[in-house]
Amino acid sequence: MRAKKRYILLALLTLFFSGFFYAQERPKVQALDIKAEKEQTDSLKINASEVLTSLAVVDTTETDSISKDTTKQGFLQGKIDYKAKDYMKMSRKENKIYLYNEAEVYYQDYELKSGIIVIDYTTNEVHAGRIKDSTGALIQPPYFKQGNNIVEPDSIRFNFDTKKALIFNSRTEQSMGESMSVFAETVKKENDSVYFLREGRITTAEDIDDPDYYIRVRKGKFVPNKKIIAGFSNMYIADVPTPIAVPFAYFPMSQERRNSGIIMPTPGQTNRRGYSLQNGGYYFAISDYFDLALLGDYYTNGSYGLRTETNYAKRYKFRGALRFRYENNVESQRGFPDYSRSTIYNIQWNHSQDAKANPNSRLSASVNFGSSQYYQNSFNQLNTPNFLNNTLQSSISYNKTFPGYPMVNLNATTSIQQNTRDQSVNMTLPTLQASMERIFPFAKRDGAKKGIIQNINFQYNFRAENRISTIDTLLFKKEMFDNAKVGFQHTIPISTNFKIFKFFSTSVGANYNEVWQLKTIHRNDYDSILEEATIDTISGFDRFGTYNFNASLGTTLYGTFVFGEDKKIQAIRHTVRPSISYGYTPAFDQYYDEYIGEDGVEREYTRFENGIYGQPSLNNSNSIGLSLSNVVEAKVRDKDTTATEPKKVMLLNNLNFSTSYNIVADSLPWSPVRMSGGTQFFQNKMNVNFGATLDPYAIDNTGTRIDVFNYENGGSLFRLTQANVNVSYSINSKTFSGEEDKEQVDNTQSGGRDDDLFGRAQDFSDERTFADEDDEEKEDIPAEAYAAKLPWDLRMAYSLTYSNRNRESEISNNSLMFSGNIELSPQWKVGVSSGYDFKQKGFTYTQLRFARDLKSFRLNFNWVPFSNRASWFFFIGIKSSMLSDLKWEKRSEPDKRL
Repeated sequence: MRAKKRYILLALLTLFFSGFFYAQERPKVQALDIKAEKEQTDSLKINASEVLTSLAVVDTTETDSISKDTTKQGFLQGKIDYKAKDYMKMSRKENKIYLYNEAEVYYQDYELKSGIIVIDYTTNEVHAGRIKDSTGALIQPPYFKQGNNIVEPDSIRFNFDTKKALIFNSRTEQSMGESMSVFAETVKKENDSVYFLREGRITTAEDIDDPDYYIRVRKGKFVPNKKIIAGFSNMYIADVPTPIAVPFAYFPMSQERRNSGIIMPTPGQTNRRGYSLQNGGYYFAISDYFDLALLGDYYTNGSYGLRTETNYAKRYKFRGALRFRYENNVESQRGFPDYSRSTIYNIQWNHSQDAKANPNSRLSASVNFGSSQYYQNSFNQLNTPNFLNNTLQSSISYNKTFPGYPMVNLNATTSIQQNTRDQSVNMTLPTLQASMERIFPFAKRDGAKKGIIQNINFQYNFRAENRISTIDTLLFKKEMFDNAKVGFQHTIPISTNFKIFKFFSTSVGANYNEVWQLKTIHRNDYDSILEEATIDTISGFDRFGTYNFNASLGTTLYGTFVFGEDKKIQAIRHTVRPSISYGYTPAFDQYYDEYIGEDGVEREYTRFENGIYGQPSLNNSNSIGLSLSNVVEAKVRDKDTTATEPKKVMLLNNLNFSTSYNIVADSLPWSPVRMSGGTQFFQNKMNVNFGATLDPYAIDNTGTRIDVFNYENGGSLFRLTQANVNVSYSINSKTFSGEEDKEQVDNTQSGGRDDDLFGRAQDFSDERTFADEDDEEKEDIPAEAYAAKLPWDLRMAYSLTYSNRNRESEISNNSLMFSGNIELSPQWKVGVSSGYDFKQKGFTYTQLRFARDLKSFRLNFNWVPFSNRASWFFFIGIKSSMLSDLKWEKRSEPDKRL
């Protein structure tokens, strides 16, 4: 036993002094305090559970010149941490440390993991590679990380001093919102930001080992997260070289924002406009806050189009987009009888202000303004589903609130409404509105208001308008202002409310309205020489004031029908809200004058005719209004047996009836009864709205209402003059499973609807505006699962209008529109948008869509099979926007038909 202890003591002393003298001979590597398991001649086996460190130290016994040179090769600038699972072995003869199985080394911001790692502290280099498992397969390839850059090669050699590395069969992934993989047989790391590669492959495919496509780079310079500059490069598909090649290439990889670059045009051909290049241009990534795209189309017959698009945003401030589109359309050839030339334009601007930017002021804009025939005559594919738009609406508004008491709200709005059918344009440039909050002069501001007196309140509202009605061809010409109208309106409503017998809500009020005009008229007597009664327009300020009184009385009644808790429908509640109102408006004949007409009869007129805010009433109005509102709800037994309460179901959202009776009318005192209602079915997926107009009076042979009730004329109690039904239904495969459908189709970017009932506005040439749901990450769904369940969605809209004003009894509108999509497999998706007009007996605009996900590629085919918009579009290209120019398109555009 004593001999064994002496042997152990001798071994420890030998280990201590050998480590001491070794540290003195090599001053640049600190002595390692290790725990030896077994002494060997030139190596030590180290406990794998310990994390060993190696620090650089300075030999104070050297001369000053040497001791001060701390930057020469071999000097480490930080601590090295390393560990391994199986063993760590130090060879003093070779001055190396061997780490085996799940080896890890950490130095400054460098991280290296591999199956085997060898640290050479003579040259301060590290070698890493793979190891073999029991089957002979190579496992645990190196994982090299510096900061956010990760490289996964087969083997690597790295120098701690120079920071240079030699990497073999490296794999790295660059993330710029999208993933791009870079593989190279040999990579030389020059410094922290520059790599030189040889025989590289660049791809956005998920499987970098067997990509479905890649770009082969013979030699290149790689700056992580910034760029790759390469020499001769060409594209390979399924390892087959293609003729798509360039003598040199530049691949931007900036993480900050999208880089500037060329947007490649798409070739095409039409019979009437010749060959074309569409949607080509340049994209400018100006700053982090906004960008700019300049695009253009050109046809060999002289037609061309220009587009400017910019998107801007500032966090917590605002965001928006501005688009200007101009097209010069030439049909046929000069000298031919069908030759024509026209210009169209369109401006779109969307701006929204963040609520956090300023709580007291807000600017918003939604502009879609331009030529009335823009969507009908545009050649660009993006506008194909929008040609059915009947109206173009634009609005820009600014709202400012002045806090305090009383609070004042100021609003300025400019609005434009265009009708694409008759090309009429109605504008308000601008509309100014100001309103003061409701004031209760007889009640405390922070107290409860009770009784008639305390509930007395009044407001002040001001409105000013400059209204212009013109046509498309007169826009921006002086003639557009010929029929402009300017007016100012002041309104002061005074009211109070109280209850009668606790159940009847009563309100009483009065309104004073004053109108200012800058133009009035004067009607001259009939001139027999001119054979007309001339009208003079008088410029200058003029005003009139009117007032009226009103009162209303209403209550709410509840009726409940109980069927029992054991029934599926346990109870039905009917809510009825009847109300009666009274209104009185006196005659304001002081604002009326007389003139002699053609027949020599004196007639009355007011100089305020055709004003923006109407004209004073010549006859007093003394009318009673009646209305009845109904809501029907049900309590049904929940299908969930664990639910303790029944479920409430809305059977009828509303069913309203309204009419009025004019007490002082000489004839036809009753106004038609207006009925309207709405309800929802199938878990609120189907919305149904309906309405009808019921006239109690009969009509004569000319269709004029007469003062005879319809039932007295041999008819029914009411004469149905108009009725309408609108049904919208949206459903998908997730509806009955309780999952939410996150997919939304939005065509508003191109000026269209917010759904795809008129088709989808897809521009395959422009990745910035092309929104495809297939680009979203999807779960890996086995193909066999689709044999039982196919994802799908369906949207429908039905409209029916009945007209019988003059006993014509006809259906004026009866149409159904629908749009649906179905995924036949995880990679195949088909869709259709169409409709049928039952009155005209024909299909409406129809679009068929086919989409194929080819992993790295996307294939799309859109087809409009008939109508004067008959066309088809074919596209196949790389999904990644970074390589979106690698594509092939073919399109057959519609030829304009007379």
